[in-house]
Parts: sequence; C-alpha cells; structure tokens
Amino acid sequence: MAVYGVGCGLSRHRFFLHHPIDTTPTRFPLGHGMMNRFTTAQSTVIMRRWGPAAIVTLAAMAALTALTADVAAGQPRSAQAKEATAPREAGEPIMAIVSIKTQQVTFYDAVGWIFRAPVSTGVKERETPAGVFAVVEKDKDHHSSMYDDAWMPHMQRITWNGLALHGGPLPGYAASHGCVRMPFGFAEKLFNRTRIGMRVIISPNDAAPVEFSHPALFTPNAEAIAAAPVHAETLAREAAEAAKAAAETKITAATAARETASLTSALRKLEFLKRSADAEFASAEKALAATKTDQARVLAEDRKQKATAKATEAMTRLDTAKADAKSKLEAGAAAKDAAKAAETKKAASAKAANEAKLALEPVSIYISRATQRLYVRRNTHKPAPDGGGEVFDATIQVPVTIRSPEKRIGTHVFTAVARKDSGLRWTAVTIDGADGAKDALDRITIPQDVLDRIGLTALPRSSIVVSDEPLSAETNYRTEFVAVLSNQPQGGFITREPSTEAFVASDNFRNDDGFGFFFQRGPQTGNARRPGGQNYH
Repeated sequence: MAVYGVGCGLSRHRFFLHHPIDTTPTRFPLGHGMMNRFTTAQSTVIMRRWGPAAIVTLAAMAALTALTADVAAGQPRSAQAKEATAPREAGEPIMAIVSIKTQQVTFYDAVGWIFRAPVSTGVKERETPAGVFAVVEKDKDHHSSMYDDAWMPHMQRITWNGLALHGGPLPGYAASHGCVRMPFGFAEKLFNRTRIGMRVIISPNDAAPVEFSHPALFTPNAEAIAAAPVHAETLAREAAEAAKAAAETKITAATAARETASLTSALRKLEFLKRSADAEFASAEKALAATKTDQARVLAEDRKQKATAKATEAMTRLDTAKADAKSKLEAGAAAKDAAKAAETKKAASAKAANEAKLALEPVSIYISRATQRLYVRRNTHKPAPDGGGEVFDATIQVPVTIRSPEKRIGTHVFTAVARKDSGLRWTAVTIDGADGAKDALDRITIPQDVLDRIGLTALPRSSIVVSDEPLSAETNYRTEFVAVLSNQPQGGFITREPSTEAFVASDNFRNDDGFGFFFQRGPQTGNARRPGGQNYH
C-alpha cells in the first residue's frame, strides 16, 4: 500500500490494494471527510475478496483515519461559515479578505461585500501567513509540483514561492500546507471575475473595509485625469519620433565614424611618408656636406634635389589631406554628439511617455516603518520576460518621514474604491492595529513631489499600505507588494523555498519602454531554480 501526503491545496490520499493474483492496482482517492464512510462501506467487500490481505490494508487505513481524526481534534472548530452572495448585482472584485480565525474569505467590490465562503488555511507549522498580498498569476487547471501533482483548480497565485487561493476540499478546519482552499464551485465562480493585481489581505482575525477619509490620501485633479489619455498619446508619439530620430542619427554617426576612421588611417600614412621624405632630405644634405670630390658632390646634389622634391610632395599631400579631412572630422564629431543627444532625448521621452501611460493605471504605495521608505508600484500589463505573471513598474522609491519611528504603527490598507465628486471614496482595513488607521496616517509625511507626480491622476483601485513590516523578499518585478506580519505564524511561508534570494532596484534592467525593474542578485544557495527563480506549487 502506498500513501501519498496531503497537498497544499488538495488532500490526495491514494491507496493501492493489490490482490495476490491481480497485479493491477485499484485506487480509492480519499478526502478527510470520506475515510470513515469508505471504510464502513467497503470493508466487507474487501475482506470477502482479498481475505487476510484486506485486514492489513484496513488496519493501515484505520490508523490513518485515527491520525486524521487526531489532527482534526487539535484544530480550533467554530461554526463553519457558509457561502453567501450579496442581494445585489456584483461589481468587479477590488479586494479579498481572508480571516484565519473564522476560516472565511470575503470578496468586496466598490459598494461592499459581494461573495463570502468558508476556506481552509494552513495547519500548525504550515500556517497561511497573515499579511498583504495581491494576485500575481491565474491558472484555471493548476497542478502542484510540490505535493504529488495535487490538483489546485482555479488557482490565483499570491506569491511566487507557492501560496495561492484555489479550489479544494474543506474539512471545516485549517488543513492546507499554507494555501487558502476555497469551495470548488466558489473558486470557479470567482476565477473570471478577478484580475492580476487584485488585493488579497490575509488577517489573523475578522477584518472588513470601512469608509475612511484623511488629508494624506490622494486628491486627484479632474482636469488632469481628463487630459491624461491625450497626454499619454502625445508623449507616446513624441517618444516614437525621438526613437526614430535616435536610430537615424545613430546610422549617420556610424557612417561618419567609418569615414573618420578611414581618413585617420590615410593621414597617418601620409604623415609617415612625410617623415620618411624629411629624413631622406636630411641624409642627402649631410652626405653633400661630407663630399670631398667634384664627382661625389654632383651625385650628392642630385640626391638632395630628388629628396627635396619628394619631401615637398609629401608635405603638399599631407596639407591637402588635412584640409579635406578637417570638415569631415568635424562632421563626424558633430554626428557623434548628435547621436548622443538623440539617445538622451529618446530616454527622456520614453520615461515621460511611460509615466503618462502609467498615470492611466491605479497606483499602489507601500510605506514601511521598518525601512523608513515609500515604494510605488503600478502594473504595466506586460508579460514577464522570464515567463509567468506580469511586470510591475517599481521606479519610484524614496525616503519617508514617520513621526515617532520607534513606535509601532500597525498594518493598514487604504483603498480608493470609487470616484466621489471630484475626488475618490476610500476605505480602510486594519489587520494589525498598533495604531488606529487615522493615527497611522497622522504620523506620516508623504513627500510632496511624490504626491504631485502620482496623486493628481490617482484612480479607483489605487491604494496606500502602511505597515511596521519591511517588504517581503517575495516582492519582485512580477508582484505587487508582499508584506507578512512578523508577529503571526508563518510556517506555510517559511517552509517554502523563496522564489529569489534578493531583489534590488536597477536602471540596467530595462526594456525598450524604459521601465525600471527589480532583478535577482543571484541565489545564495546551490538549489536549482526555474527561470526567474519561480517555483510552481
């Protein structure tokens, strides 16, 4: 009999019962809630068919059933949540909040909750980490590479080291290896409603968004928002023209460089010939001065005349070549300078165009008390170059002032859920309340240049996350912000191999659009990794 372990998102117990004669294995897939029923219904048939062999098999099954019961008994049980749908038409989900305490997930749109269902989070030492995440990849028919090819349908990944929301069996208590299992039908229903970047909040306790307002939140400008699409189109056109001009000047500069190299080579050759002619003339003069007979003098004078003519010709050719080359060399230098200026303009135009394009996207800010820094992320909707997920722009990262930085501030998520008059309507979710949401924002001074740069065109779905925590190492160029509460169990997070060792901001890793990304410095371990360091679980 072979027993396969419980997967992160799906219990996969497979029993292979072999008849002494029939060597074809018979498989009985069992879930946590089916063991006793299976044993009761099948024991008589099995013993009649296989005799003593069945007793050994059933004994092992009974032991596993008892073990499962013991695990279940150790889980805190409460009244299990039920699936529910709001009595109104659901809008697009803006966030999902998972309560570890009540084993429930609730999805919210701009108005309020829309869907609610029970879940099963991680068991002890494999706990689902509490924190702030976002959907980074979706796979309708995902299978785990960690847990016996376990089926994880309608998977919505929230970290690249294997944490996700997906369909799975719900025994009524925490039972996964770190993922959040949802009812199969519920996971299917939500799969096509969500998008990459949707906020996922995993809270130790019950949490829900509440209406919120504060002067520190973005105050967009209606005129700037209205003008943003045209502005982005104009700058994109200018960037394309700058790129075309840069390409043309680069060709011109390359042609001029080749001609300059040819001229330089010719001048060096002429200078060598002139030096040789001058040396020959000097030698002829010296020979003439040393003559002692008339015959020798005649020969020396003839040699001197020829050397003089040769030197004169060499000097004339060199002067003419220098005069001709001067304008071409100057033109070559000018072409080189023009190409350099065109590349600078191209980069600046691309950057401006990208900023204008990103202004059409919701913006997310993360403020960390641990690092005293402010980070900005926006989804470019470009596929990641190494496969899996989409690229998030992370070019803005600046210091931030936090009053009383030694004092805890908590973890709060502020989300712009809809337009309101000329501004935005905000909600707040607190999952670690060292400070209240208002007190937390009162302690922070966001740099004005950052507000001017991104606040004027802030859109619904924009957010500000304030936390004591630094960004998790799982935050990279293919994720929105990932932050884990350090004061909560993280077994299901820690036991997974990190998707990368370290990510640093870099201006060297850019595509043609000028986006600056995070890149991996390089693994510190000898473990083999898939491209981009991702592990598919």
